[in-house]
Amino acid sequence: MSQCACDAAKPESLAARECSLCREVEKYPLDSPILFIKDANPSKPNRWLALPRAHGPVGHRLANMDPAERTKLWAAAIEKATAVWGDKWGIAYNGDKVRTQCHAHIHIGKLLPGIETSQFIVVDGPDRIPAPDVDGFWIHPQDGKLHVHTGEQITETVLLR
Repeated sequence: MSQCACDAAKPESLAARECSLCREVEKYPLDSPILFIKDANPSKPNRWLALPRAHGPVGHRLANMDPAERTKLWAAAIEKATAVWGDKWGIAYNGDKVRTQCHAHIHIGKLLPGIETSQFIVVDGPDRIPAPDVDGFWIHPQDGKLHVHTGEQITETVLLR
């Protein structure tokens, strides 16, 4: 995604497959800072995506977002996940090496049972979730806190398709 040439001011630059989420956010008003859309992949009928309305710099990485805006995105994704899945939710952000869409987005779904690993940090809330580096994150609630699993590229596989 680091070679993405998207420029929302030039709609023709959004024609590539990897720019389809950039095209999608352009359908919404500028005053909608966070968008929720159903995952368009027919093999993932239970998934939602949370996206910032704003386009980021090349690659649209979460790490490049303003920390306050990133926290709002995490919090909104968690709120949507809770509304849909109760306390069985999970959210996932794929790592830079495997992302197929340039526009930053968080996968929202039901966490698969028995998926917990030992590679996580515990945080108190969305404002404590660190900025992702090149690896992805998957996050779920646990005992009133959040487990933020790190060190993986493909993370959305922990969610029900």
